[in-house]
This record gives sequence, C-alpha cells and structure tokens, in this order.
Amino acid sequence: MAEAADFQGMNPSPARRWLRRTASLIVGAPLIAGLLAGPAAPSAHAKGPTKAPTGSRTVDVSLDTLAPSAPVEGDTLTVSGTLTNKGKKTITDAEVDLRVGPRLSGRGEIDQAAKRTGYLPGSDPAKLGGSYTLKVPKLASGVSQDFALAVPVDKLDLDAEGVYQLGVSLTGRTSDYTYDQVLGIQRTFLPWQPEDTKKKTELTFLWPLIASAHVTAETGSDEQQTPVFANDDLALELAPGGRLEQLVSLGRQLPVTWVIDPDLLASVDAMTKNYRVKSGDTTVAGTNQTIAKKWLTDLQAAVKDGKVVALPFADPDLASIAHRGKNVSGALSHLQTATEVASTTVETVLHVKPSTDFAWPVDGAIDPSVVDVATSAGAHKVIARSDSLEETGGLLYTPTAARPIGGGTTAVVSDYRLSTAFTGDMAEAGASTLAVQKFLAQTLAVTEQAPDKQRSIVVAPQRTPTAAQAQTMARALQALTAEHWTEPLDLTEAAEQKPDAQATTQVPRASQYPKKLRSQELPTQAFQDIRTTQNSLDSFQVILTQPDRVVTPFGNAINRSVSTSWRGSPLEAQRYRDSIRTYLQGLTNEVQLITKSDVTLSGRSATIPVTVQNKLVQGVDHLVLRLTSGNATRLNLNDGGAVAEKPVEIGGGHSQSVKFDAAANANGQAQVTARLFTADGAPYGEAMTFTVKVSEVTPTVLLVIAGGLLLLVLAGIRMYTHRKRTVAGGPSEGDGGEPEQPSDPESDTGPESGNPSGPSEKVDR
Repeated sequence: MAEAADFQGMNPSPARRWLRRTASLIVGAPLIAGLLAGPAAPSAHAKGPTKAPTGSRTVDVSLDTLAPSAPVEGDTLTVSGTLTNKGKKTITDAEVDLRVGPRLSGRGEIDQAAKRTGYLPGSDPAKLGGSYTLKVPKLASGVSQDFALAVPVDKLDLDAEGVYQLGVSLTGRTSDYTYDQVLGIQRTFLPWQPEDTKKKTELTFLWPLIASAHVTAETGSDEQQTPVFANDDLALELAPGGRLEQLVSLGRQLPVTWVIDPDLLASVDAMTKNYRVKSGDTTVAGTNQTIAKKWLTDLQAAVKDGKVVALPFADPDLASIAHRGKNVSGALSHLQTATEVASTTVETVLHVKPSTDFAWPVDGAIDPSVVDVATSAGAHKVIARSDSLEETGGLLYTPTAARPIGGGTTAVVSDYRLSTAFTGDMAEAGASTLAVQKFLAQTLAVTEQAPDKQRSIVVAPQRTPTAAQAQTMARALQALTAEHWTEPLDLTEAAEQKPDAQATTQVPRASQYPKKLRSQELPTQAFQDIRTTQNSLDSFQVILTQPDRVVTPFGNAINRSVSTSWRGSPLEAQRYRDSIRTYLQGLTNEVQLITKSDVTLSGRSATIPVTVQNKLVQGVDHLVLRLTSGNATRLNLNDGGAVAEKPVEIGGGHSQSVKFDAAANANGQAQVTARLFTADGAPYGEAMTFTVKVSEVTPTVLLVIAGGLLLLVLAGIRMYTHRKRTVAGGPSEGDGGEPEQPSDPESDTGPESGNPSGPSEKVDR
C-alpha cells in the first residue's frame, strides 16, 4: 500500500543493511530435537508428536510491562516479564539482556520487524550489557521465572528521534551446548520523541458502545408494557469489570468519539425499571435494576462534554442489506426507521444531541451498493477502512482520512494497521504490551512520513471490544496524552478536514468486496421473512385502538433482526426472527371467530348470530364481519343478497354476538361462510363455515298449527270459567300455566366463553 511506503531517496537504514547482508547466510547449529516434556498439549496444527523447541525458541520471553511506553529525557525504562523454559534441558549460566536498535524507517520496517520471531545474528543488535544484565543461574525445563530490568534512557544510545527496535533476550547454556547461545528473545518497539514534532498528527479514536440484541418483541399486558428479555446476559456486561462497564469507565478519561448503538441505551434504560427475563416457557422478574442505573448514570457523565455519534437503531448490517436485502421490498424502509429513532433515543436517555450523519459498514468494507444503502437513510459520511480503499496514486505517506467519493458523500477512511492493532486475545499481559508499543510506533511513523504536513488519521477498532481489549486501547491512548507527535480530534471535525489531492477516491467494485465478510451476511431469506412479518404487523395494527402498544416493540424487534451483531451466528439470527413471527401470530389469533355448529331455520325468516372474541387487553375496531351464503336461492342475506357485512368493535377481553337477517326460500341445506376483514378489505384470520338447514313452512302445516291454536284458546276459556267457579266456592280442577318464550341472545358486553355453540342450534325469528 502507498501509505506503507518509506521515504524515497533516503539511505537504507541499518536494519535494512543488516537484512541484506544476512539474507544469503545459512545460520544455524546442530540442533537436537526431543519430545516435549510434561503434559502440555500439542499444537492444533501439529501432526504427530510435538517436538521440544530448540535454538532461540527454547525459552518463551514474555514482556509484561514496559514503562514508560514513550519515554522522554531523564526517564528510566523498566521492562519486566516472564521467562519459561519450554525445552527438555535445564538452562544454566544464563542472563537476561536488553538489545536496543536499530532505528526503524517507515511503517513497512515496523511491519517486517514485528513478523520476526527467532534470533538472527547480524539483524538483532548487540546486548546492552554492563550492569543492566540480570543473571539467571538455573532455569529447569518447564519452569517459569519473572524478571525485571531498569535502565536510564540516556544509556540506550537513542541518537535520533524515531522508532527503535527493543529486544529482551536470554542467553545461556544447556547440557547439549557448552557455549553461550541465545535461547529466547522477544522484540517490541520503543518510540523516542522527547520533544514535540513540527506538525502533529490529528488522531481520531472511535470508542464503540455496541452490544448484541437482548430484548424480544414480547411485552407484558400491564399499562407500562413491561419488556421481556431473551436472557439476562446484558447485566454481566454492565456489572463492575464487565465489558461495557470497562468501556465507560475507561472512555470517560480519554479523548475519544463515542459511537453508540441506540438499542443498547434503550435496552439498559428498560432494565432500570421492571423487566422480565425468559426462563423456559415462562418469564421471571429481572433483578439487575441497580447495575443498569449505575451504568447509565456513569455514561451520562462520561459523554456530557464529549462527542457522540449515533448509529441507526440496532446497528443494521448495511452490507447485508445492500447485497441480500435491497431487492426485497421494505428492507430499506427499516433502515430509514432505524435512523429516525436513533437521535430521539440518545437524546432521551443521555440528554445529549448526537450526530446521525455517519454510517459504519462492517470492517469499513465498501462497494458502490454498500455506499448507496449507507447513505439512503440520510447519512452523508461513511466510515470506511484503508484496506478497502487501496492507494494507487503513489503517495509516500498516509493521507488524511476524509475523501470525497461523489454524490456529496465523504468517506472517512480509518487506518487499517491502527484499527486492527487491538484484535486478538489481550488478556495476556505480554500480548497487551506488544500491542500498545506497536500502536505507538505506528502513530509516530505516520507523523515522521511527512513531518512538514499535518494529517488527520482515524482509528476505528472492532465493534465490540472485550474488556481486555478496551484496557489495552486505553493504555495506548494514555501514552499519547503528552501529545508529542499526535493531538486528539473528534470524528465530526475529522470528516471536515481538507482531503489530500492525490488520495484515492475510487470506491472498489462489488467484485472486490471481501469474500469472508460476504459469507457472513444475512441471507436473502432473512429479509423475506422480515417482509412477511412486517406485512402481518401492518394488517394487525389497523384493527387496534392502541396500535403503538404493538407497533413500537415489534418495530424495534424487526430492526434488531437485521443487526450487525448476528454475523457469525446464523442459527441464533434465524431463531430470533422466528420468535418475532410466532409471537405476532399468537397475538393476531387472539381476535377470532368462535366456532359455530349447524343452524336450523324453522321459518321463512330468522336471525343468525356469529360471535367474535377478543382476548387482547386492548379494544379492536375497524373490523368487518362478512357472511356469505353458498346458495342464495335457498338462503339469502340482507334483503335478498348472498353477502352481508356488519362492523365489529369489541373491548379488550370481551366478545360480541353479531346478528344477521336471513330469509329462506326453499327447503334444504345452505353453506354459510363467515370471515373477518379489515376496514380496507384485507382478510383477517381464518374463515369459518357452517351449515344452515332450511325447513320451509307449508299450508298444511299452517292449518295444523291454526287448529292447535284454536284448541288452546278453547282450553283457556274453559280454564278461566273453571277458575271463576272455584273462586265462587266450586270445585277446582288444577291451574294452567304458560311456558316462557326464550328471547334472542343479546350482544355480550362482558367476558364470554370461547366454547363452540351447541350441536343442535335452532334459530327462530
């Protein structure tokens, strides 16, 4: 890359000369390999028995501390660490030494020096020696021993400002070799810049507060809509020593730009109140309100005077949308919604106004489609990375981060080396120290590339750094507080810097997008699933009297389903999407038709009741119940038609009996279908079909009924006459009674059973 280029016209550095002289040498001595003693497991890549390390790899030298990381005049450099004999033989007559030099010229030489492992005579400088040597009389096989060296900086022969190679070696003997040899060495870098440089590099460091999705679409039926979390793992990250707690406690002391996912804020804010946690098929009360409140309070104090950039809600995977979802209807609208809610969430929770003008694709990898999607929701600045925009203009220095890439969009190009400096396991002190020293060396090398030209450099680390990685990043930034060669700059200001005229502004082609990143994207099916869920939500919300109680939690859950955090976890992502769809279907089914048995009509006209049940806690309206006769000649509805409709409006937890007028024209059976529709004509729920049996009344039957009625009248007269005689003192022949006539069922205004109608329902006019 051009940004790794060294100065043209400069004489080769001592390191380069030594490398050239020794490139053709065959270095080595007879080495006897034995089986590794002790119970240590073989390497994952080894085949067959593991052999014991030999030569300069016999002893593992770990550099646990190096202080100060960037010394100045008058300082004493302290180096401490651990020696571990990984060979089979005991080491005797050993000593630990510092090896300082040579001065490295350019970022490329730093990269090359970092790759070297074993000792190479001529390439590694001589021992410092003298009183700055630590004697180690004996180091048995498999044994570890701590060491510490302290050397005044003025004894290190740092003759010029710049980056120096610093090595710690162990020289000793074994029973196989009776002469001194280097049995172990570890190298690092020592930046030497005791005075301010002429032009300081402006350094922007992004400090991400991003977490995976924890909140489900489910909420309680109470007025507060108590949220339900999939688990309580977020509390572990917020607790003292947790990942998110460390990011806040460390970041508040550093000159960083906070990059925050609003979903994290919303989730933690929900935890400060009553919340529930999934536990099998039920939920239990969450108990970490105190932890959540403290974390939010600390964060509010940390960002009060800082710069905050808000990502779209739930940090959507821009590349997945661009490559797999853009052609699925509705995918881009979710990004728009996620962007709109971002600012409101941050202002509500943190009481600061964030910038929402930045988009951050995964690893800063871009192509034209990713840029289009990233800017579709209103962002005009895309955080890219230098390994995505390769320099082709022959620049001899790392250019300023800001680049115009067309269409009014600015690419803020983070530096690849610096942005990836803290990946890997930083839990080991040795790994953390090496990462800090290399980061400092690279920043000084950037400044030295063009000492008369000030540039703006951006560092965009991994999205979710571990606690150990955050601690390492903080150590590196703290070492730069003296501001001898860098000075802090926030992201908004970095995006506004004047770009280098020769810096590339060409967005890579789609074919150049990294295959590894493309393989981790959400599949197209995921966006199709989301579209189906959104369509169901759209149909459901139109019948609700309080749609916000459903739209908000489900909308947030849908946004979470396209989060960048699902990369590398396809099964978990699928389960989350399925859980949203299943829960929504369950709510939709709470408004339904009660199964109806067959109906018998014993007259020319009648009323047919159909019951609609609402088990939701809120009312529903804007529903229409449609009844359709399968044989309008035999049974017609609504004054002669085959279809009849009536509006439905039901309170929460209630049912309603909707009555339809029907007229029979002939004997026989007619199939009737009942189905709910939304006010705009969309079907809602499943249709219900029942049979209406028509028994038409004939003249003969009417004559029989008339005769019966006449007999009843005569009997009534006789009973009346008899009763008068009884009152007058005459004998009684018994009392007559009239049976009660049942009335038609009325509209239910209270909770009603959802059981089906009886098997022999008879409907009379």
